[in-house]
Amino acid sequence: MSPLQKIQSKQFDRDSLLEKVETWDAKGLKIVFTNGCFDILHPGHIDYLAKAKSLGDKLIIGVNTDASVQKLKGKNRPIQNEKARLFLLGALEFVDAVILFGEDTPAQLISQIMPHILVKGADYTIDKVVGAETVIPSGGSVVLLPYLQGFSTSGIEKKILFSSVG
Repeated sequence: MSPLQKIQSKQFDRDSLLEKVETWDAKGLKIVFTNGCFDILHPGHIDYLAKAKSLGDKLIIGVNTDASVQKLKGKNRPIQNEKARLFLLGALEFVDAVILFGEDTPAQLISQIMPHILVKGADYTIDKVVGAETVIPSGGSVVLLPYLQGFSTSGIEKKILFSSVG
């Protein structure tokens, strides 16, 4: 398989991802799920995702569609379209699957996948993590990971805007 084919093989629609999850479950593999916009991939994202992967065997990333990013972040976002964001995340060696979701939250996707571990950033509290109410009662856990200081998409965006003005 070529490197490009490997990246593309990590991009799933919902039905094919659920089939893959069944296969992984049957093998007793621990599935980790996280989600986000991942608009401008930066070292903070890489650190967070690598730590998430270290919690289990397979890492699935739910990625907001362009429409849902715009709804969450405003009319000037996303900076990179959903196809580009899926491609970049799929290029990371430790990422096993990427999938788009267009709903307001990933709650439905999480309830279908039923990950063993649900991961979000430490800026959340467990009671505010979408999907925690599904994952915890089924025997899974929610892990809050600290962010790598000094990196954020909005910070990068501001720096670019400021440098283009000044």
